[in-house]
Amino acid sequence: MSQITTHILDTAMGQPAAGVKLSLQQLKAGEWQEIGHGLSNDDGRAPMLLPKQRVLTAGSYRLCFETGAYFEARGLAAFYPSVDIVFVVDNSGSHYHIPLLLSPYGYSTYRGS
Repeated sequence: MSQITTHILDTAMGQPAAGVKLSLQQLKAGEWQEIGHGLSNDDGRAPMLLPKQRVLTAGSYRLCFETGAYFEARGLAAFYPSVDIVFVVDNSGSHYHIPLLLSPYGYSTYRGS
């Protein structure tokens, strides 16, 4: 399993959000640099976001979800065209699961297991 995983749930539809483009970025020297990207599958997961063997260094990271295109493809207006989740990785080499609970007019997230 990748050190960073995510799961996108469309809470308005009550199902996984398939087809959401996302990227993983790392803050280096004050600038965000993409280190991985993917597309959520039918289960709302992006299994190939990072290679399984990649261990991230301590620092700030963000997951960027292109939510506007997801809702537009379903014929829905969305208040948030994108969702960026910034989080901190420590030196432990721990797994970080960052779910996104999504609807056209709101979202929430948490550190999962």
